[in-house]
Amino acid sequence: MKTTFTSSLLSVSALAVFASGALSSAVTAQDSDIAILEEITVTATKRAQSIQDVPFSINAQTSNDIRRTGSQSLEDLSRNVAGLMIQNLGPGQSQVAIRGVSAGQIVRDQPGVKEQVGVYLDESVISLSLFTPDLDLYDLNRVETLRGPQGTLFGSGSVGGTIRYITNQPNLDEAEGSFEANLNQVDGGSMGYHLKGMYNLPLTDTVALRMVAYHQEYGGFIDAYTPSGDMKTNVNDGTRSGLRVAMKFEPSENVTLTPRLVYQEIDMDGFNRQEVYNLYGNEFTTDRGVVNFGEREQYLLLDEGFKDQTMIADLTAEISFGGVDLTSVTSYTDRDILVSRDASALTGSVSVDLGYPDEAVNLPSNLRDTTKVESFTQELRLSSNGNGPLQWVVGGFYSNTDRFYKQFLPTPGYDAFTDSVLGAGTAEATRAGVAPPDSPFYSELPYTLEQISLFAELTYDVSDVLHLTAGGRYYDYKEERSVTQVGLFGNGVVDQVDETSSNGFSPRVMVSYDMNEDVTLNAQVSKGFRLGGVNDPLNTALCSDDDLEVFGGFQDYNDESLWNYEAGIKMQKGAVSLNAAAFYTDIKNLQVTLDAGTCSSRISFNVPKAHTMGLEAELKARPTEGLDFALNASLIEAEFDSTIVDSLGNTLVEDGWRLPSVPKLSIGATATYSWPIEMVRDAEAFFSGTVQHRDSIFTQPSDQQDNPRTFTHGLPFGGAPADASTTLDLELDSYTTMNLSTGLMTDNWELVFYVNNVFDENANLSFNRERGGRARLAFFTNQPRTYGVTYRVNF
Repeated sequence: MKTTFTSSLLSVSALAVFASGALSSAVTAQDSDIAILEEITVTATKRAQSIQDVPFSINAQTSNDIRRTGSQSLEDLSRNVAGLMIQNLGPGQSQVAIRGVSAGQIVRDQPGVKEQVGVYLDESVISLSLFTPDLDLYDLNRVETLRGPQGTLFGSGSVGGTIRYITNQPNLDEAEGSFEANLNQVDGGSMGYHLKGMYNLPLTDTVALRMVAYHQEYGGFIDAYTPSGDMKTNVNDGTRSGLRVAMKFEPSENVTLTPRLVYQEIDMDGFNRQEVYNLYGNEFTTDRGVVNFGEREQYLLLDEGFKDQTMIADLTAEISFGGVDLTSVTSYTDRDILVSRDASALTGSVSVDLGYPDEAVNLPSNLRDTTKVESFTQELRLSSNGNGPLQWVVGGFYSNTDRFYKQFLPTPGYDAFTDSVLGAGTAEATRAGVAPPDSPFYSELPYTLEQISLFAELTYDVSDVLHLTAGGRYYDYKEERSVTQVGLFGNGVVDQVDETSSNGFSPRVMVSYDMNEDVTLNAQVSKGFRLGGVNDPLNTALCSDDDLEVFGGFQDYNDESLWNYEAGIKMQKGAVSLNAAAFYTDIKNLQVTLDAGTCSSRISFNVPKAHTMGLEAELKARPTEGLDFALNASLIEAEFDSTIVDSLGNTLVEDGWRLPSVPKLSIGATATYSWPIEMVRDAEAFFSGTVQHRDSIFTQPSDQQDNPRTFTHGLPFGGAPADASTTLDLELDSYTTMNLSTGLMTDNWELVFYVNNVFDENANLSFNRERGGRARLAFFTNQPRTYGVTYRVNF
């Protein structure tokens, strides 16, 4: 590791010398009037400073960047952020990873797994493992991506990094507003649109109100076969609506109070899942009609859906006195999430195994996951605001989260078949007096999570060019969970209580050296942390003997920690900037997710050692008047350094395997050219293009074994033989997408025509298997080519 890190440091230093000369040459050739890039101010260290002065790797996508690229989600923004990876599982369900620190795909029924990337709305933490809110980007000042563990200032959920949505604050000086309308058509799918608006109103000299509202209709693009033989089109369309209201009260120049209310609803009718095998429709179902799935097709007995109602209420209070700023951030979050899924293939596959008649196998079965979250957080910190050589911030943080997760499987008529085949009274006995009738599975998992932490960070200017930063965070976590899991498919557990707790210290040390006024070198060593937990009981009634033997022992999983070693360079001169970094992370007890074979369960377990290392770079340039160019790239090696073998001798993880969901190479580029239009007063025309390439990935670690893999379904149903099988390549291919846009813009309005996914790339984003592949095999996919027009106006 030391040799690797030293080599990376030397590489970055060499790059600094080379790029410094290149920057000087580039700027000399330019007109000084145009050789200026936008200066970006960020608050990644809990104080405002230029992004070039932050002593670690950070990206900030400004409101201009968001508008120019037409970004509507964090996934869109990631195309221009080196090292940021998004797994698209549908609005409100995507997963985030930074610098290859990834545990693999987390699915809906793993409520105890903690996030690896912390997500904040301004000062309020909003991340929640899989279900981090997919907030709208309208009227944002910027989105900051802080790479590497940010445990010192942002806590345990930031083991891989932190993402911060920074909103525009109420303006006391003037009334202003904006409006945006969009209409789009998904190629081969349905039409979508959105309407968004903002209005800022000063009420008095000391009070201002800023209001944002939006409504978005998502066009669907997934079609579904049905038992009647009909094809339902565009089953994954949906809506997102929201409101954000903030008030600024500034009774004096030293006191500012900003209460805010955020409300958002997401209502999706289905999922971006394209299937290759389904129990009810496949290439072997000769008795029911052979189904050969095409692109963006699936099979449904029941409509599916996802609903998310999120309310965030927070209050930020800032008081300045005697060279010190006191900041208080109080936040309350209330969320209701429903994932409604067609689980007929899952239930039907079990029914085949149990010898139920075809009438039972064909019963529609609806798996309903509900999550209710109430969270309260309070942060209180003091920070210096003077100009002396010593700058500091110190504070405390408290959070209390109650999360109630419930899952049940309403399957009307199922109890009668159960009693008929397995004996009278069997269904009622397995309900244990808890589950409702005709629900072969029922579970309740209430969680209480409590956290207390203290943190501090100090920066000292040793000289005009050398700056040292040291900080740390002490944390104390407690988690209590109760488990009830009953029904024919359940474990028979009622009110079983499990507890997890941990405490420790996460330090960070950084050094920054100004080579000259244009070039800064920085390096850091920092530690990240993620709380462990307890796996849910296996659905033992569904497990084969081998799978029960293998996975039955995976109960607890320990805390995950990592050490991050990083060296970087930041350069900016006139119209060119280049930020680059080399990093190495040494991961201990990485929490890895695995599908528990036939059990229809997912488990988490620890891999003792793993690492990621790589290079990332971001270049911005304005080589000539009217032309803006941005390039980002990351090259990452993310591998396990331990081998895990199960009780039957099967390899679950092998030393040298790649970490899941991590591409080796990701690269993106955006170019925009604008020129004046004489026919329209003060108007410019522009043309913009964005290209993104992502290398191949694996969804789960074990997908690298026996690949391509043959899944033997073992379900003689619908004419399919018991030995019917499907062979798939589980290495998800690399892909490249391109977005193009053109239009007119003035200081007050903008008209944009665009085409996204120009070449209609059908990318496999992650692999989805149901009951080890016996019930269903599928991939989540991206949105097809989309045409659209957007109109924006400021007033």
